Amino acid sequence: MGAPLADKIRPLTLDDVVGQEHLLGKEKVLRRMVETGNIPNLIFYGPSGVGKTTVASIIAKQAGKKLYKLNGTTASTADIKDVVGQLDTFDGMGGVLLYLDEIQYLNKKQQQTLLEFIENGSITLIASTTENPYFYVYNAILSRSTVFEFRPVSPQEIKKAVERAFRIAGESLQQPLEIEDGVQEHIAYACGGDVRKAVNAVEMLSLAAVDAKVTLEEAKQVAQKSAMRYDRDGDVHYDILSAFQKAVRGSDENAALHYLARLLEAGDLISPCRRMLVMASEDVGLAYPMAAAIVKACVDSAFQLGLPEAQIPLAQAVILMCTSPKSNSAVLAIDAAMADVKNGVTGEIPPYLRDGHYSGAQKMGHAIGYKYAHDYPNHYVQQQYLPDPLKDKKYYHFGENKTEQAAKAYWEKIKGENL
Repeated sequence: MGAPLADKIRPLTLDDVVGQEHLLGKEKVLRRMVETGNIPNLIFYGPSGVGKTTVASIIAKQAGKKLYKLNGTTASTADIKDVVGQLDTFDGMGGVLLYLDEIQYLNKKQQQTLLEFIENGSITLIASTTENPYFYVYNAILSRSTVFEFRPVSPQEIKKAVERAFRIAGESLQQPLEIEDGVQEHIAYACGGDVRKAVNAVEMLSLAAVDAKVTLEEAKQVAQKSAMRYDRDGDVHYDILSAFQKAVRGSDENAALHYLARLLEAGDLISPCRRMLVMASEDVGLAYPMAAAIVKACVDSAFQLGLPEAQIPLAQAVILMCTSPKSNSAVLAIDAAMADVKNGVTGEIPPYLRDGHYSGAQKMGHAIGYKYAHDYPNHYVQQQYLPDPLKDKKYYHFGENKTEQAAKAYWEKIKGENL
């Protein structure tokens, strides 16, 4: 079939690009920018296979400048200097446009080499990256560039590319392909928003077609698990964990189970377990204190069982937390206490609270006058426990849930004061 199918169907105009309507739709900023012909320094950020390279190539062709391409995985400082050197040639008189793919792989020194020429406008940079540029791209380059985020393409849009890919594949084979019902839809949904992955699946199915027939079973074999977009060290990992905790906090058990399933399907058992142990105290907290013990038991069971059985106790823990009453009173309390300590608001520990279990403690006035709470009715006695500068400080405020309100009523009766 010659060139890869993905290259054969690569769009030549912005109108042909599938997805990214939020960037390329009529009257959107990026599209208007391209149509004016005044191209600033651009950084395209997003997952693989969603059109970053395609859009950059289309823009580069319309820029009217000498185009050079580098890839951050292989480019050296010498390669960058070679591009800069073209500014003194006849071809570079009108300016140079550098398309730099995977800019995150360039080290700081390599990025700094570009900086002077980007700053004075001699070189226009269009860079793409699958990693968050605010973490991986030199700040001076970021400040001179406009970042546009590319999103995974919807299945509906990908289906258009799949249909076109099958048509072109059939033309290359010089016979139309007979596509079983459901094949195109399955590929569109299974590729996880990655157009390139979908087109590659089409190419594999076309090459392997028997009597020019493509079946749904074959499509399932080729596209299996390709919908998972996950990197344990990347943004997707933290985005899923963030959504997971926010779903539990928001008492949406269905969403929480979905995000848990995505983590487990990727083979990640440790991350959700660690996050669940935090959630039990951070988000359920004192509204249902037993949640911490139950979640811990479920996490322990998960590690003993391993995947796939681990999903069962973890699902139990997630549903329990989602359907439990919520309280963040413990979080607010410790945050307030930590703030005082970090700001130096501490003071001396009252002498009667200090350790008295050593020779000479009483001579120093330590532990003298301490009231042992268990010697008093209801195991309580009024006594100052905080240092003097904080003696009236209240860090903890009872939550409105049933459990904390019951505790509040009990202590108001014992202490004889409003809490």
